[in-house]
Amino acid sequence: MREEVVEKLRGVVRDCVSKHLYSSAIFFADKVAAFTNDPADIYMQAQALFLGRHFRRAFHLLNASKIVLHDLRFRYLAAKCLEELKEWDQCLLMLGDPKVDEQRNAYETKDDNFLYPDKDGEDREINISSAVCFLRGKAYEALENRAQARLWYKAAVKADPLCYEALERLVDNHMLTSEEENNLLSTIQFGPEYEWLSTFYSCLTKKYEKENVVEGMFRELEKEGYAYSHSDPSFAHTLKNNTDLLARKAEYYHQCGEYQKCFELTSMLLEKDPFHMKCTLVHIAAATELSHSNELYLMACNLVKDYPQKALSWFAVGCYYYCIKKYDQSRRYFSKATNLDGTFPPAWIGYGNAYAAQEEGDQAMAAYRTAARLFPGCHLPALYIGMEYMRTHSFKLAEQFFMQAKSICPSDPLIYNELGVVAYHIKEYNRAVWWFEKTLAHIPSTLSEIWEPTVVNLAHAYRKLKMFNEAIQNYEKALTLSTKSVSTYAGLAYTYHLQDNFSSAITYYHKALWLKPDDQFCTEMLSSALVDECHREVDPKLEYC
Repeated sequence: MREEVVEKLRGVVRDCVSKHLYSSAIFFADKVAAFTNDPADIYMQAQALFLGRHFRRAFHLLNASKIVLHDLRFRYLAAKCLEELKEWDQCLLMLGDPKVDEQRNAYETKDDNFLYPDKDGEDREINISSAVCFLRGKAYEALENRAQARLWYKAAVKADPLCYEALERLVDNHMLTSEEENNLLSTIQFGPEYEWLSTFYSCLTKKYEKENVVEGMFRELEKEGYAYSHSDPSFAHTLKNNTDLLARKAEYYHQCGEYQKCFELTSMLLEKDPFHMKCTLVHIAAATELSHSNELYLMACNLVKDYPQKALSWFAVGCYYYCIKKYDQSRRYFSKATNLDGTFPPAWIGYGNAYAAQEEGDQAMAAYRTAARLFPGCHLPALYIGMEYMRTHSFKLAEQFFMQAKSICPSDPLIYNELGVVAYHIKEYNRAVWWFEKTLAHIPSTLSEIWEPTVVNLAHAYRKLKMFNEAIQNYEKALTLSTKSVSTYAGLAYTYHLQDNFSSAITYYHKALWLKPDDQFCTEMLSSALVDECHREVDPKLEYC
């Protein structure tokens, strides 16, 4: 057959693939390979079989050609077939022996000189070595060897920064600590045309940086005509309204405790793209924090209808029941989410929280420990284990787990608050003050109502140290954040009482009792303050009449 006819048939195969007519693509690719016996055409036939989900046949074709032993691209496609067949050990065997340098860094030998050029190759392809590293990481993760999986995902990102899936796995599955994420990003070599990608990746990993740092990165990405305005005006505003970037900003708001702001942003994004999974997860988390049970119900119903096999769908159902305080049903659906996807961190945390809400500490601990084992880069399991130990007054054990959480993520202010609470309970008030002040210093945004308990805790610690003026300042600061806290009014009243300022003490005891009329401490101390005030007002001369 003439070459121009064969080339025309190759074009037909490519067109069938682009139109998702895979049976047609398989038919014509088979004829082209039979006519030419060209390895490049055999590869095209295997690609068509793979896309048509004939994985066993595609693997057999590649394996029988023997080219799989010499060409990395053939070997990679054969390994992808074995991945789809869930034959993970064979997949690793097909990919060949891994390479590790002296620093225990994984790498894949470069194999750019393919024996048979890809006739469909693009101008800028993802490095095949990076794809091989990523696939090796997936195989190790499926075999529950997470240490090796982490090693190869890092190698994939280093081999080619455009291999986003590898970074996504590392970040979403919490495989790295904050420090390890920063170290990884510092080693990635971005070309001048991909400076924006470096900033974008930083936005994905900088979870608890100072507000000006994170906001600065978002502003840089949102700049009009970022990096290309002088040559391509059509690029202007592209990233400013990008859903991925705005979803990451919503996640940042959630981490800062600005749940209402987060919820408003995710609501806007979901109107634009209702099926954006990452935005949906953040939206569910914000709705749970804000107790928007109706929103959770609607989200859960839609997700279960559209994605019944996704862990996120059943996680949403669990969050709805958690929100309405039906913890038994909540646990059932969180458990179902973990069964569907054992590497879905929110489901494990929710499962533990549902047990903790009913003070079933042993089961909560079991869930948190599983999460700590599966997600070594996530500090939340260690933090929640510490909270459970603190609930049972095991303060030294609690402190150990809080310090472990701090080593994983040293910039989360909640960790420092819990360490301050531990120090307060064991009567180390100077240390408590230090931890609470460190908490406020680490808050990445301006103080909001969520941090009011920390300010009150700091005031309590100052009061214990008899530093009454500092205590009063912090109680009043707490009242600017929330005016509905009984403990704030009671603490402020008691501090004034200790200073013999009985009139101010009486005023704040009354305010506390207005919020909680049956508060025993405030009732007793109000009576005591009234007696003390009466004694002060009695004329000493009349006492001897």
